[in-house]
Amino acid sequence: MPMGLNKLDFAIIALYLIGITLFGLRFRKKQRTLRDYFLAGRDIPWWAIALSIVAAETSTLTIISIPGLAYDTNLTFLQVVMGYVVGRVIISFVLLPHYFRGDLYTAYELIERRFGRGMRSLTAGLFLLTRAAAEGVRVYAVSIVVAIALGTGEIRSIAIITALTLIYTFEGGLAAVIWTDVIQTVIYVGGTVVGLVTILDLVPGGWPAIHAAATEAGKLRVFDFTPNFWMPYTFWAGIAGGAFLTTASHGTDQLIVQRLLAARSQKQSVTALLSSGVAIMFQFALFLILGIMLWAFYHVPSTNFGRADRIYPTFIVTQMPHGISGLLIAAILAAAMSNLSAALNSLSSSSIMDFYVHFRPHTDERTRMSLSRLSTLFWALLLFGLAVLALHKVGRVVEVGLQVASVAYGALLGVFLLGVLTGRANPYGAAIGMLSGFVVEIYLWWFTAVPWTWWVLIGTVVTFGVGYAASLGVKTTVPGS
Repeated sequence: MPMGLNKLDFAIIALYLIGITLFGLRFRKKQRTLRDYFLAGRDIPWWAIALSIVAAETSTLTIISIPGLAYDTNLTFLQVVMGYVVGRVIISFVLLPHYFRGDLYTAYELIERRFGRGMRSLTAGLFLLTRAAAEGVRVYAVSIVVAIALGTGEIRSIAIITALTLIYTFEGGLAAVIWTDVIQTVIYVGGTVVGLVTILDLVPGGWPAIHAAATEAGKLRVFDFTPNFWMPYTFWAGIAGGAFLTTASHGTDQLIVQRLLAARSQKQSVTALLSSGVAIMFQFALFLILGIMLWAFYHVPSTNFGRADRIYPTFIVTQMPHGISGLLIAAILAAAMSNLSAALNSLSSSSIMDFYVHFRPHTDERTRMSLSRLSTLFWALLLFGLAVLALHKVGRVVEVGLQVASVAYGALLGVFLLGVLTGRANPYGAAIGMLSGFVVEIYLWWFTAVPWTWWVLIGTVVTFGVGYAASLGVKTTVPGS
């Protein structure tokens, strides 16, 4: 058994990092307009968008924290993932038809069309704020892996990954992001499968022994129909929470909407979104089973590792055969880089399209392209700073990341639903509703024990209800677009 990585492992990791960066740079010559840079010329096939969506919502958090979650508990998180699939169906029928009416670059142009410029700026600003905060936690998760694998300090680890990802995102735009996502998805899913097979060989008795021990310990439980509001992973919280979370994250968050807008048609966009749901179910099941297998291998409390998030990276470095351990570390870095590149491009696109171009519409294309790249650089530096600040955050990082993202999603989804489901809502009501929903979600996060799985649903209902009622109370017209 290897204890730590050797030269072969380091060579594989270095080869991956250099190779994926150079591959991403191949797309820089095609970036002539903002349509190319932010929407990849709207010429990406549905299957590539589907894999890119999967990669965008699969960060290092998922790969290291979901096995840790299963190690400590069981498979009930899959109920949330089932809700992810339900949310995709809702988006396909409720939101996507509106996105393909016109030539939209960001999700928040839809809000301007319905509620005016002020609400577009408000929703885009909330996206920038919360996406940056959530992404900071995700980038921090990279340092856990790199520090364990390479022995570098956590801050240096964050700097290495941020710099390499910035290079190809800065130059290649969304096309580079999507096509590197495709490669990275294959790498980290393939690497995880290799990891599963390797663990089977290491556990005496193989899968039958793992299955017997896990069954006896109740770790293979998927469904929990307990009518307890305060439990985060029941069937009810999972389906409702997962559906609302995904409807918000994939229907109102520029990170995913940008990919859906890059499709060749609405039909291809729907196909990409729904097929990504099937892939996500498979992927989360893979990571959860991995956690159960790690539990069967170690049979010690997760506290022995310091935190559950360290279990899988520690196993890779100390137990995997050389070569395979290097491949698996490269796979985890692949997920980290694909997620970070997606965040950088979406944050940049919203900054430029929702704010700069919005207020300076007559700027020439060359200036816009230069500012888009500078915006990408700015966000990379900011996310690096936020990740460093997150170094002292405790708890399972996947849940921290989901909590930070969920705080704004209810307010955003509520406003979008006000816009597309009712004709009576007005800008004043939408603004009051959005503020109310956001304040309620902050309150749920800081001052209550309400599970995060309910936050988006509650925030959406508050935003929609207050926004609708306020609109009926005060009649206004939509300001000029």
